[in-house]
Amino acid sequence: MKIRYIGHSCFLLTDSAGTVIVTDPYGDIGLDFPVLRADAVTVSHSHYDHCNIGAVGGSPAVFDRAGKYLFRGIEIEAKESLHDDVGGRKRGSNLIFTFVMDGIKICHLGDLGEKLSEDLLNRIGRPDVLLLPVGGNYTIDGAEAAELVKRLSPAVAIPMHFKVKGLNVDVSDEKRFLACVQAKAERKSEVALTCGELGKEIKIILMERS
Repeated sequence: MKIRYIGHSCFLLTDSAGTVIVTDPYGDIGLDFPVLRADAVTVSHSHYDHCNIGAVGGSPAVFDRAGKYLFRGIEIEAKESLHDDVGGRKRGSNLIFTFVMDGIKICHLGDLGEKLSEDLLNRIGRPDVLLLPVGGNYTIDGAEAAELVKRLSPAVAIPMHFKVKGLNVDVSDEKRFLACVQAKAERKSEVALTCGELGKEIKIILMERS
């Protein structure tokens, strides 16, 4: 399966059969949204920088509610979580999505904002690939994200929802996360993964928009 980074919390996931899933397409955040077509779109919550479904071509199926789904051989599960650390009273709820594509479990945390707890760890489970916010303010920050990576021990961790040139969302950059996770990051615009290539040590990949 392949992972392409579109920007912010938006990724394009493609399995070996060619099925395409787009996560959290963004609206007007200062970054251009490319022309994309997808078979499915997932939405972690209804804020404008995560739910611009109309920007994605191809009349995709939309997954924006908690539940378990089977879509073209891909297992999709959406679990409830919180967008803040005050019981959702500030920003409401957030969906954590997991996908099993070509035997690889990918977890997209959306705008996770609640504090690390055993309950949260159990809800997430251990993914092979973890897509997690690191910019703070609206989500967990770099230090909290690094601790989450250490506790979950995915084969691959890919930060998202952090400050880049042009972004008008008030978040921090990825530097604190990288310092706290204490791992050298590989820089890639696209990642191709197979089950046999997933190592035991955690690999951090800092993806560039493409």
